[in-house]
Amino acid sequence: MKTMKMNVRLSLFLVLGFLGISINGFSQNQKLSRQERKEARKAQSVANYYVLDTLLNSKTFVLEADFLQDKYGERIPVPSNLNFIKVNNTDGVLQTGSNYGTGYNGVGGVTAQGSIGSWEITKNPKRLYYTIHFNMLTNIGNYDIFMTVNSANQAEATITGLGPGKLTWEGHLEMNYNSKVFKGQETM
Repeated sequence: MKTMKMNVRLSLFLVLGFLGISINGFSQNQKLSRQERKEARKAQSVANYYVLDTLLNSKTFVLEADFLQDKYGERIPVPSNLNFIKVNNTDGVLQTGSNYGTGYNGVGGVTAQGSIGSWEITKNPKRLYYTIHFNMLTNIGNYDIFMTVNSANQAEATITGLGPGKLTWEGHLEMNYNSKVFKGQETM
């Protein structure tokens, strides 16, 4: 009787063990084919494109720069919490900064705050990107900003003033309430 109970337990244990192995084997995700991965990336890009549309039309975003580039093409990495372009409806902020100096704004650069004038968005649904052109009147000058944003949330903004120079911010967009930027003192 004891051996029979033991055989039943052993058989039950083995059956459950094999059942667990077979269930586990079938539950693994099938690898997607190359075409399926490409279609999934395309669907994600299209979804991102429409989310960006809402963000850009609300005019409440921050371009947090990872790199700055001057008119000669020299490109340097920068802290994104100090180098940004902030748009908040009719107001905006342009700021450059550094972790190593004090500068005019207290964070190693310049801060210009002012009002946003003209605003023009151009959509390219075929290539999934936007171009935004606006100007900003600040206490230290009038600036034209030309920005491009793609569905991967890579943004680039070129700022020109009345002089011959230009500066390009390269980075990504964040919603105002998600942004971790630190605004320095306004440059006078």
